[in-house]
Amino acid sequence: MSTIFAKDACPPAGPYSQAIRANGQIFVSGQLPTDAAGNLVEGNISDKTQACCNNIKAILTAADSAVHKIVKVNVFLTDMANFAEMNAVYETFFTHKPARSCVAVAQLPKGVPVEIECIALE
Repeated sequence: MSTIFAKDACPPAGPYSQAIRANGQIFVSGQLPTDAAGNLVEGNISDKTQACCNNIKAILTAADSAVHKIVKVNVFLTDMANFAEMNAVYETFFTHKPARSCVAVAQLPKGVPVEIECIALE
């Protein structure tokens, strides 16, 4: 097992790694809509979803993996009214259509409306 750290992605908001490499897989922690300095991204749910995806891409690049190697995605939304707008960005990023769950949650860290985590192959 080894940790992954990407300087071009949001730093962890707590005591965890951006990602862990284990048994040929990359487990990417939930990514918030922030920039590489950890600043929250302003804008609509599309902008925030894109920021989460950008962080995922940066982490997978640092792990010598890639977006097309993602096999499972979990999306967390604080309001399912944002589902369609999130999906519009999601489908442009995850064009290979990995397995996915999308659930509504009461609250996310830092008060953000979306968080995305995934599992990719090396």
